[in-house]
Amino acid sequence: MRYVLTNAQMREADKFTIETLEVPSLLLMERAGAALAEEAERLCPEGGILCVCGGGNNGGDGFVCARILLQKGLSVEALCVADKFSADCKKNRDEFEKLGGEVYSVFPRKRFALIVDCLFGTGFSGELEGKNAFAADFINSSGAKVLSADIPSGVSGNNGLAAKNAVRADETLCIGEYKAGVFLGDGIDLAGKIARADIGIALPALSETQNGYAFLTGKKETAELLPPRKRNSHKGSYGRAAIVAGSAKYTGAAYLSAAAALRSGAGYTTLCVPENLLPLYALKLPEVLLEPMEGGDRVAFTEAGFKKLLTYDSIAFGMGTGGSEDIFKGAAYLLCNYEGRLILDADALNSLAKYGGKETESIFADKKCDVLLTPHLKEFSRLTGESTDDLLTKGPNAPKDFAKKRGVTVLLKGAATVISDGKRTALNVAGTAGQAKGGSGDVLSGLIAGLCAGGLSAFDGACAGAYLAGKAAEFAAAETGEYSLTASDEIAYLGRAFRALRE
Repeated sequence: MRYVLTNAQMREADKFTIETLEVPSLLLMERAGAALAEEAERLCPEGGILCVCGGGNNGGDGFVCARILLQKGLSVEALCVADKFSADCKKNRDEFEKLGGEVYSVFPRKRFALIVDCLFGTGFSGELEGKNAFAADFINSSGAKVLSADIPSGVSGNNGLAAKNAVRADETLCIGEYKAGVFLGDGIDLAGKIARADIGIALPALSETQNGYAFLTGKKETAELLPPRKRNSHKGSYGRAAIVAGSAKYTGAAYLSAAAALRSGAGYTTLCVPENLLPLYALKLPEVLLEPMEGGDRVAFTEAGFKKLLTYDSIAFGMGTGGSEDIFKGAAYLLCNYEGRLILDADALNSLAKYGGKETESIFADKKCDVLLTPHLKEFSRLTGESTDDLLTKGPNAPKDFAKKRGVTVLLKGAATVISDGKRTALNVAGTAGQAKGGSGDVLSGLIAGLCAGGLSAFDGACAGAYLAGKAAEFAAAETGEYSLTASDEIAYLGRAFRALRE
C-alpha cells in the first residue's frame, strides 16, 4: 500500500526513524541525495545540471546530489540563496565545495539542461519572497527541465496550495513517502510526473486504521475489492441497485447514472424517475428496470413512493433531480429508514444543506444505513458551512473530519478525489482533466451504486468506483483526447477498466 503523508506525519516519521531507530540524519540525507542524483543522471546523462538549494534539509539533499554527480564526472553546479543553514545542510555544502564544486550566490548567466529544485521542502506555506521568489522565477524561466525534490518549491505539502510563482516541475521525486501536496490543488499540475524514493524512513507502528495515514487507490487495491464472478451464480447473486434521479431539466443525469450502474456488475439496475419522463428511457436503456416516481416532471416525496426503495441493496439519489424540499424529505426518509448502502449526490446534498437546518444533525445521528456523500467543493462548502478557501486549506482533513462527525463516508471530488470514513482516508489520482465536464459525477454515482449493490461497503465502493471511473476516462481520452472526452465515453470504457484489473 502506498501511503500519502501530511507535513506533520512526515516530521513524525523522520523523528521516529532518527531518534527511535537511531538512523543518523546525515545517512538519510545521503540516501535522499543519492536518489536525486540517480534520477537527475537518468534525465540528463550529458550533464549541464544546476542544483538550486535552500538552507534546510531539502537544500542538504541538493548538495549531496550535486556532490555525487560531480564525483561521477558530470558537469554540475549549485546555486544557494540562503543566509542560514541547518547543520546537515552546511556539512554537505562544505563537502561539495571541498571537491571543487561551484556554489553561486547570484544567479548564473548561463543555460542548464536540468535544474534540481531543492529550495524548499514540505514545510512551505504562504508566498515566496525576496531571494527565494527570484530563485523560483529563475528556475521557471530557465528553459531547463526541472526535477523537484519532495515537492515543487512554493507548494504546501499539506494541501497543494501554491504560491503565485511556485516552481513548475517536469518531475517530482518524493523522498520517503508521497506527500499530499503533490496530488491536491495546484500541486498536481505543478509536480509533473510523480515518483518516490525509499530511503529507509520508517513510519511509526500502524494501527488497524493506518494511524491516520492516507493511501493511494490503485490497481492492486481495487482488484482485491472485486472477487472473480462465479459461474454458479445468477443475477440475484450480485445485488439490486436503485438509481433515483432526473427531472425534465436534467434528463441526462438519470441516463448516465443508470448506464454506469449497468456496467458495474450489479445483478439488477432499476431507474426510478419522475413518472412523466418514463418513456424517454424505455428504449434507450433496455436492460434497466423502470420505476415511476410521483411528481410529474420532478421527483415528489411521498412515503409510499420512497418506501418501495427500501428493499434495494443500494440506492443512489439526487443526480439531476433539482433541489427542493421534496428532495430533502426524500433524503431524510432514506437516511432514517433505509438499511443498505445509500449514495447521496448533487441535489440531494444541496437540498439537505438548504432545507435541513438544525434538523440535519439529528437526521444523520438517527441514520440506519451505510452512507456515502459525493460532493464537489462547492457542495461540500454548503454542507459544512465552511468557505471553500478554508476547506482547501484543510486538505484531506476536511472530508475526514466531517465524515467522523456525521458517521458517514465522504467522497470529495477534485484534482485528486479524497475519500474518508473518518478513520481511513484514500486518495484517487486515476483520471484525466477531460472529466471536468457535466455528467462525470452522474457516472461515478451510478457506478458506485452498482458496486455497493454487489456487496461493497460505502467506503470500498467509493474507492473502487473512483479508481475505475478514472481509468475508464484515461482509456477513453487516449482515443478521443481530453477536450473531446464525454461522460458517455467514460461509460463505454468501463469494461476496459474492469478488464485491466485482471491483466
